[in-house]
Amino acid sequence: MSAEIVQFVGQAGPYLTAALGAYGAGVLTRTENAAVDATANVGRRMLQSVWRRRDEPGRAALEAAVQDAAEATDDEDAAAALRQQLRRAVREDAELLRELVGLLPATGGPVTVTASGERAIAAQTIGTAITGDNATLRP
Repeated sequence: MSAEIVQFVGQAGPYLTAALGAYGAGVLTRTENAAVDATANVGRRMLQSVWRRRDEPGRAALEAAVQDAAEATDDEDAAAALRQQLRRAVREDAELLRELVGLLPATGGPVTVTASGERAIAAQTIGTAITGDNATLRP
């Protein structure tokens, strides 16, 4: 399996999980919902693109994997089976891989940064951050 496919499937995982959480097993047939966050909508678009490009046996296998993953959102085996369906689809269709990669945001995936506590800071990228009293920065 190419490194590009492995990297893509790793990046797609959070989007697929968010889509299943927001849409459930109906993710393959639902239209975009403005109230659902962008991450879930990207995952929905990915799954629908794969579903449309598969033949009947491939569609049935994808539907079964989606159903299992939607019913057991904490089941890593169900999530892995869905990722396997995604890998199989993009291995067989290089154009589909390009289409799905194009759906990913330029950042490569969702980022969550949390700061908690008095005078806490949070940043996705930062040069220098100094916290505390009487701090000195020397070159």
